Amino acid sequence: MTLAHLLAFSALAPLARYLVQGRARPWLMFGGSVLAIYWLQPLTPIRYLDFWLPTATLALTVWVWAATRPVPASASASPTALSRGAGQGGASNPAALPNPREDRATALVLAAFVLLIALTRYTGALCCLTPSRPPDIVPVAAALALTAGLGLALARLPTRSVLWTGGVILLLLLFIVLKTDALSQAASAGLRAIGGQDASLALPTDLRWLGFSYVAFRLIHVLRDRALGRLPAVSLREFVTYITFFPAFTAGPIDRVERFVKDSRAPFTLTAAEVLAGGERIALGVLKKFVVADSLALVALNPLNAEQAQSGPWLWVLVYAYAFRLYFDFAGYTDIAIGLGRLFGIKLPENFDRPYARQNLTLFWNSWHITLAQWFRAYVFNPLTRALRARPLPPALIIFLTQMVVMVLIGLWHGVTWNFLTWGAWHGLGLFIHNRFADRMKPRATALDSRPRLKRLAHWAGVLVTFHFVALGWVWFALPTPALALEVLQKLLGLW
Repeated sequence: MTLAHLLAFSALAPLARYLVQGRARPWLMFGGSVLAIYWLQPLTPIRYLDFWLPTATLALTVWVWAATRPVPASASASPTALSRGAGQGGASNPAALPNPREDRATALVLAAFVLLIALTRYTGALCCLTPSRPPDIVPVAAALALTAGLGLALARLPTRSVLWTGGVILLLLLFIVLKTDALSQAASAGLRAIGGQDASLALPTDLRWLGFSYVAFRLIHVLRDRALGRLPAVSLREFVTYITFFPAFTAGPIDRVERFVKDSRAPFTLTAAEVLAGGERIALGVLKKFVVADSLALVALNPLNAEQAQSGPWLWVLVYAYAFRLYFDFAGYTDIAIGLGRLFGIKLPENFDRPYARQNLTLFWNSWHITLAQWFRAYVFNPLTRALRARPLPPALIIFLTQMVVMVLIGLWHGVTWNFLTWGAWHGLGLFIHNRFADRMKPRATALDSRPRLKRLAHWAGVLVTFHFVALGWVWFALPTPALALEVLQKLLGLW
């Protein structure tokens, strides 16, 4: 999101002032979010891909909604059928189910938006919302027909539990392709060949699917909660808005559908206090991201200065700059998202809470990218822990395996490379060591309560150790190869 995008989104606030109090507010959020994902999508060297990727996001969203929507109640439905629908994650109260007429209207409006964006191809000087010209209208119409047809088929299947598992697998496969350089390059070559372009020019960076990571997390959350029978009934308009909500589309936070829908359904008036609160949060985010983070980027660790730096102290400066640049960049985007959300009555969850001031690694991960940690805790850590506890394994081994698996997966979420895998293992091992250390120190912890100075000293010592452990881990995160990362770590520790 650039400053131009931010100014345009903030300019919606005066319009929202007159619309959010009535029925137009949900449609404003829906339409603004759909248009925004096309506008925010960056240019790609593959012909028309900057149109097709946002369209694919909408198609996946529609299909997941169709596969997870509860079976509508009808006048002829029996009590048994209604209770069965509720047991599958639906609602036993027919009034709680979405209105099919409203869903059909939403589908038509969504298709009209996509067609209008495609038709800008023919508008000459007014083209285009996407970075390049959209494709011809015929394949766009065919894609919309395919999306609608498959959506109807998914919605009408009597047994859909296989779809929920299959949907998760499909999203994970797409994720692996996008995050693995070799697979991404092969996919780029295939798309170039289909479009009549030179496949030999394919690069892994060609597939710039903006927002897919966060879209995938939200869709997997919905699929898993539907399988567990705890997904609320939401309309198509609410679901599309939740998945593509423009303030949180590019950098999170990862909201839960039930919390988001509760805010979107609640009556809301854009008061002066809300404008001030949202504006202050946006201004803070702009300061963090576009002033502090972008300034630190000039001296932060990167592959070029890592190879050139010979002095250990100077390398520490680069590492410190990178650590704070990463925080201010990400936290700045989060502040902007939360501020924009407040202008529309959506209170997005917090994502950062002074992580570098935490005295141990567990508290750091409870304060850094909070919604990501919560997502992995709910859908990976807790199920894996329950599965391992059902086996005769030592508790320490269970803790080691669960923490290592979760952190390695978080590392690979950023990219399927050895460096990201090592970064995840670095934190997994650190969390395990802290867990064992804290367990052994429990009998002595109460003794510090009677010695406040020693307790304060232990607190700040923990903060320093945790920060430097995290900062050294960023070396794996910032650099492209294990060899370069090891070389920098040796210089930092005086071993070169």
